[in-house]
Amino acid sequence: MRKRIERQTLHVYLEGELDLHNADELKEAIDIEIDKKGIKNIVLHMEKLTFIDSSGLGVLLGRYKKLLPLGGKLKVTNVPPNIYKIMELSGLPKIIEFLPKETA
Repeated sequence: MRKRIERQTLHVYLEGELDLHNADELKEAIDIEIDKKGIKNIVLHMEKLTFIDSSGLGVLLGRYKKLLPLGGKLKVTNVPPNIYKIMELSGLPKIIEFLPKETA
C-alpha cells in the first residue's frame, strides 16, 4: 500500500489482496491520517487489487461512515471488474462514489 496526501485528500494505492489478514492494517493506516492530519476525503486506487473479502468491504464501509460526519467522502477508482462485482453485490456502489477510470 502506497499513500499520498494532496490537500485534505488521502490517496491510497492498494495492491494484492484486501482481506482478513491485512484489513486492520489498512483501517489503522487510514484512521491515523484522518485523526492526525485532518483528512476529509479518501480516494482508493484499486487497479492493482486482486481480491477483496468481507473484511475488506467492512474497512471501506467503516471509513465511509467515519468521514460522513466530517463532511468528507470516500471514493474509489480503477476497480477491476471482478472486484466491482463483489462490491456491487454488497451494495457499496449505492453509497460510495466510483470515479471514472484514470489513464496514465
